[in-house]
Amino acid sequence: MTTIAFHTLGCKLNFAESSDLLRRFVNEGFTERSFHQKADVYVINTCTVTAIAEKKGRNAIRLAHKLNPDAIIAVIGCYSQVNAKEIEKIEGVDIILGNDDKHSLIDKVKEYINKQEQINCVRDISKEKKFYSAYSYSDRTRGFLKVQDGCDYFCTYCEIPFARGRSRSCSIEEAVNNAKILSKENFREVVLTGINIGDFGKHTGENFLSLLKALDCVTEIDRYRISSIEPNLLTKEIIDFCKDSRAFMPHFHIPLQSGSNVVLKNMQRKYQREEFAEKVLYINEIMPNAFIACDVMTGFNGETDEEFESSVKFLENLPLAFIHVFTYSLRPNTRANSLPNPVEINVRRQRSEVLNQLAIEKKKVFYRKNIGITAKVLWEEQEKDGLAYGFSDNYIRVQKRFSQELTNTISQETLTTLSPNEEYFVC
Repeated sequence: MTTIAFHTLGCKLNFAESSDLLRRFVNEGFTERSFHQKADVYVINTCTVTAIAEKKGRNAIRLAHKLNPDAIIAVIGCYSQVNAKEIEKIEGVDIILGNDDKHSLIDKVKEYINKQEQINCVRDISKEKKFYSAYSYSDRTRGFLKVQDGCDYFCTYCEIPFARGRSRSCSIEEAVNNAKILSKENFREVVLTGINIGDFGKHTGENFLSLLKALDCVTEIDRYRISSIEPNLLTKEIIDFCKDSRAFMPHFHIPLQSGSNVVLKNMQRKYQREEFAEKVLYINEIMPNAFIACDVMTGFNGETDEEFESSVKFLENLPLAFIHVFTYSLRPNTRANSLPNPVEINVRRQRSEVLNQLAIEKKKVFYRKNIGITAKVLWEEQEKDGLAYGFSDNYIRVQKRFSQELTNTISQETLTTLSPNEEYFVC
């Protein structure tokens, strides 16, 4: 029997697509293996957001080849899409597929078995219009549902439009049908994923709010989360709907990238910091216990000490629950290459450390704010040292003594005791 192992890097969308592909292989008779075990086929689903992500992809290829020099190694995803020529030179790589062709991976594996010749099927994705649905399928309690792909924004620092193509999405009907499939597999919570998810329906005459309303009617799913949505696409109508909906959680992830309008302009973002603040403050006003997270990049070309300090102060004054910090990494195909005044690497790292410390403090403040509330907690299946872990509706991590009956259930818990490191509540 043929064995297969997947290794996925990057965003939730990649994980949803890997899960979808793995399900197809299992249906064809393949047996899943851990990536660190010997397998007949290794699939590395790659990311190109940073140079570190690409390095992790190369390391995974070398590990697979070391584990089994005779294995078929397929490299797919964003790094493949933008750097196929570089990947085909790495020892052991047999199949290279871009983001529009990775959905034919099973056929390509069979083709390689017959021909024993390296396959490189990376094409220009800029005009791709077809949308490929995907959803996660595993033994976890939380599923990921892909509803959108690609991006039309072309921010100066970002390579994703070149790796994923233009914005496109499924229909509301298709999304609803996939949510029902996930419910039949006993998923209690579904996370909506995409590259620029708020752009849903842009080319089909539908829209993101209508999608949320339709999914909310799929009563077999207890909880939904929105993976990430741009501040200019997060309307008050969407926020109001989430507040009053049956199943959408008080949890928002809103990319900011910089708290300096000068830097945002250089990045060619679609908003200024005032619009971001307005959305955050509005959420906090009508949902005081909502978990609000953001992405922030530091060290972008031309970011001065003054602009960085302004960004930090801006973040300090907002009711954020967490900050995901990224150190700027120059991407080869982006317009940022031509921008002057690059920030020295050591300065970028120092600034990232400042923001990471702020992120830790923000999370602690948010957890302390929630002491004493009663929350609904979805318990995970994994047991660690006799303990079970779960997340509240507003995305607070909770710990409780493990019992098998607890797995994949939702219970009401009063959050009274924080762990010594203030990283979770103990019930």
